[in-house]
Amino acid sequence: EVATGPVDIAHATTLIPCPTDGKLVVTLHDLAFLHEPRHFTRHGVRVFHRSLRHIRDRADLVLCCSQATMDDCVAAGIGADRLRLVPLGVETERATPDEVARVRAAHSLPENYLLFVGTVEPRKNLRGLVAALAHLPDAPELVVAGADGWGDTGVAADTPGVRFIGFVPSDDLAPLYAGATVFCYPSEREGYGLPVLEAMAQGAPVVTSKGTATEETAGNAAVLVNPHDPEDIARGISEAITRRKELHAKGLARVQRRSWAATASLTAAAYRELAG
Repeated sequence: EVATGPVDIAHATTLIPCPTDGKLVVTLHDLAFLHEPRHFTRHGVRVFHRSLRHIRDRADLVLCCSQATMDDCVAAGIGADRLRLVPLGVETERATPDEVARVRAAHSLPENYLLFVGTVEPRKNLRGLVAALAHLPDAPELVVAGADGWGDTGVAADTPGVRFIGFVPSDDLAPLYAGATVFCYPSEREGYGLPVLEAMAQGAPVVTSKGTATEETAGNAAVLVNPHDPEDIARGISEAITRRKELHAKGLARVQRRSWAATASLTAAAYRELAG
């Protein structure tokens, strides 16, 4: 508040809140470090634990993007009376055929490809996804889009049938989803799984993990698989290819209930609640 002066309400949108003398709202996307600390640096885990204690003691309201994250917050000692469910929204404007063709040409992509989008790190379960391809000898090439994260994924850059294209500019992301045969997201743990909705918004059939927040996010509009079983992931990919038209329609219907306008409305309601 050195720059702004005193504020009535401060809203932190990350796990590390800003210092404030006003009322504090914090948005928590996940508490994955509590469940899978091996997927984070030791320093990061220490920082996150310290920050979580501060949120537990100081935050007036905590906005959670999923019921799974709300449950984690309760388990971490944050009172349920301070938690509000505020799902994230997704852009629903569809990529045009020309945009899809442009991105396909820019990355030299084939007509059919499987797609993964996300930070390339262990909890995203690329190892399991690549292992699933061994059970699908006729599967399209797997395209992996995302910046490198922390830790070894166990997948070599020159793995046959897998292409890493690195970070993708935001203007290319929607066309990349739209051109995919299937979007594959068998992550071990997520607080929400926004890429699931991003893919659905572009009409891509989705395969994602059951028993995690991505199941909650996907609803009945995706093929759910056991992320720890490569054979089941392979089954899911095959099923998604077979049910492509059905999943396309279900996904588009699903994202209509996940607008940024709804997210903004719920967030504003939290502000009004604190403002009295």
